[in-house]
Amino acid sequence: MADEQIRFDDGAAYEDFMGRWSLVAGNAFLDWLSPAPGLRWVDVGCGNGAFTELLVRRCQAADVQGIDPSEEQLAFARERLAGAPASFAVGDAMALPWADGRFDAAVMALVIFFVPEPARGIAEMVRVIRPHGTFFVRDLLRPENDEQVRHFVNTYAAGANAHQQAMFDASLRAALTLEEVRALVVPLGFAEDTVLQTSDRHWTWMATRSSL
Repeated sequence: MADEQIRFDDGAAYEDFMGRWSLVAGNAFLDWLSPAPGLRWVDVGCGNGAFTELLVRRCQAADVQGIDPSEEQLAFARERLAGAPASFAVGDAMALPWADGRFDAAVMALVIFFVPEPARGIAEMVRVIRPHGTFFVRDLLRPENDEQVRHFVNTYAAGANAHQQAMFDASLRAALTLEEVRALVVPLGFAEDTVLQTSDRHWTWMATRSSL
């Protein structure tokens, strides 16, 4: 699943290719949630801060913490959010550095297939959210065959360079199926129907800890 060949370290290049998808995912989540102002957010796998910026801009958050394994991505995030109520740290999604129940809401956008043990990553995110807190995870859905992979690359990465197309291809192949995602959340007490296919190439998990 997580592999050197699909590691994104260049914040500017990631913004160029994937930033718009982070905004689409983020706006859809925030439209659904209509969050109250003043919440404490964690952005797991925040990358270059595209989604984090949306949280700051739309949510009047009291605090936003972003964590990512790439210092290069975080440097871009710190620059784009200089002066905002957001902090960033290098870290591991499978071992989050915060106490139980530290946050009101958690997001993980286009990240889970990078995590070597996705079950640990999801469990850690649940751990740091307070009772009745909210989760949002959105990621690529693994295509059924090579033909579908080529179709998605040709459709959604037609204007990208060869390296970006290769990264998108690898990301699609490393992605999870709906059944695999449901197998991550059901043991934590969430219903299967909290995981849905939400586009031709994405799945979304939206739930609250009251689902437990």
